[in-house]
Amino acid sequence: MDEAPHYRPLYRQVYGFLVKQIADGSWRPGESLPSEQALAARLNVSQGTVRKALDSLAVEKLVERRQGKGTYVAEHTQERALFRFFRLTTIGGVRAIPTSAGETVRRREARRDEIQRLNLASGALVVEINRTRLIDGKPAIHERIILPLALFPGIDKRTPLPNALYSLYQHEYGHNIVAAHEELRAELARKEDARRLKLKPGAPLLHIDRIGVALDGMRVEWRTSRCDTSHLVYAVTLS
Repeated sequence: MDEAPHYRPLYRQVYGFLVKQIADGSWRPGESLPSEQALAARLNVSQGTVRKALDSLAVEKLVERRQGKGTYVAEHTQERALFRFFRLTTIGGVRAIPTSAGETVRRREARRDEIQRLNLASGALVVEINRTRLIDGKPAIHERIILPLALFPGIDKRTPLPNALYSLYQHEYGHNIVAAHEELRAELARKEDARRLKLKPGAPLLHIDRIGVALDGMRVEWRTSRCDTSHLVYAVTLS
């Protein structure tokens, strides 16, 4: 933005400018933003307007306000990505930390449902990742992840992939996952579930369907998780 915003609320225009700068990679993960005073002078707005926009970004976990140091673009570290987006806990509320095993990665042409869910063109290529997630060393989740190859070139050559993929997406490909739209339903274990998770066919499962949305609003990941919840629960805090 090279000129001042022209309509109210003013802080939302400043907010939009800051989001665009982060989405475009002008400010990288972990990088400090210009001071409130410098941003206010650049945009010809008050420092209070800039502060209000930055506060909104902080609430949405897009930036971090560090006392006495300034404002920084938030990073998807391995630990933060797991604690923000992984919602399974042991019964009683103890956070479960997953590890990965049995990973397979391949590229192929997108199927019809993948084209629809990820807004892809017909004939687009995707990368399919299948992996078993362990909790306390025992199989608990089977994940199937679909990524547009055009957005993640060469990711199928990077095996083994990290435990938390969102950090890789942000740092290596510039796609910052800021929202995850999830749908949950109860299902019964199929033959593949039984084999991967060491269950009996027909055992109850939690199916989680997630679309990962990047800062620019683009759908960049479709992930389905088949979860053995005999010792786990899906936990959220409402306030």
